[in-house]
Amino acid sequence: MSAVLIPLDVPQEMQDEYAKNYEKITCGSDRLMLFAGDQKVEHFNDDFHGPGISEDDADPEHLFKIASQARIGCFATQMGLIARYGMDYPQIPYLIKVNSKTNGVPTSQQDPVSRAWYLFDQIMDFKQNSGLNIPGVGYTVYAGSEFESEMLREAAQLVHLAHKNGMVSVLWMYPRGKSIENEKDAHLVAGAAGIAACIGSDFAKVNYPKADDGKHAEAFKEAIKAAGRTKVVCAGGSSMGDEEFLQQLHDQIHISGAMGNATGRNIHQKSLQEAVKITNAIYAITVENTSVEDAVQML
Repeated sequence: MSAVLIPLDVPQEMQDEYAKNYEKITCGSDRLMLFAGDQKVEHFNDDFHGPGISEDDADPEHLFKIASQARIGCFATQMGLIARYGMDYPQIPYLIKVNSKTNGVPTSQQDPVSRAWYLFDQIMDFKQNSGLNIPGVGYTVYAGSEFESEMLREAAQLVHLAHKNGMVSVLWMYPRGKSIENEKDAHLVAGAAGIAACIGSDFAKVNYPKADDGKHAEAFKEAIKAAGRTKVVCAGGSSMGDEEFLQQLHDQIHISGAMGNATGRNIHQKSLQEAVKITNAIYAITVENTSVEDAVQML
C-alpha cells in the first residue's frame, strides 16, 4: 500500500487505484505540476492569438504537443478537446476540466456562474471507452458569487464521485463577484483555499495574492494553513519573464509552502521548443527541488 494519505471517502476497494493516480499526477513527489489548457473557453481566443504570442499557439494541437514532449504531472483541459486529439497523444496524463465559462459577461453585469458540462457517469464512460490515462478531474468555484451555492454543490459531488472511483480532484477556487472588491486579497484567497478543504478536494488552485507591502510569498502562507491537508497550487497568471516566473514559483513552494503550480499562458504562448523548455524548468523546480539558477540554465 502506498504512503499516500487516502481520504476516508475513497472506498477500500478503490484505495490502490487512488494511490496510483495520486502518485502518477504528482510524479511521486506529493507536488503537482499541472499544465493548464482550459483557457480556450475561459478567455475566448485572447490567449492564443495576438502580439507577443507565438503563431504555434493558434492551433489547439500545440497544447497536446507540449504536454506530450515536456515533463508534467497532468494536462488539464476540456473533454471535447481530449476527444479530438487524445488518440494521437495517449501517453499524456489528462485531468478533465468539468466546467468552464467565457469572460464575455463581465462581473459588473452578472455574478459569475460556471456549471458542469458533463455528468460523472459520462466522464467515466469516456475514460473507459477511450482507454486514455485520466487520473483526475477539475472544477471551478467562484466563491462570493451569488451563484456560489450551485457551484459548491456541484464541486462537492464531483470530489465525492472522483474519490469513489479512485480519482484525484483539483478545484479552481476564485473569489469573484460584485461583492468581491479584490480577488487577490490574501485573506480572501485563504478563505477560498479553506473552502476547498471543506469540500474535501485533493488540490486547490488559487490566485497568488498581492500584498500591500510586496511580501506576497509571506502573505500566501495564510492560504496554505487555511487549506490544511488540501494541497494548494498557484495559478500561473498572465505571461511574465521566464526568470521572474521561476523565482516566483520557487518562493511559492519554499517560502509559502505551496505544493505545486498550475501554469498555462506562461507555457503555451511560446513556440513549441521554448514551451517545452520552460515546462521542464517548472517541473524541475516543482518536482525535483531544482534551484532557480539551475532551472534557468535549462531554458
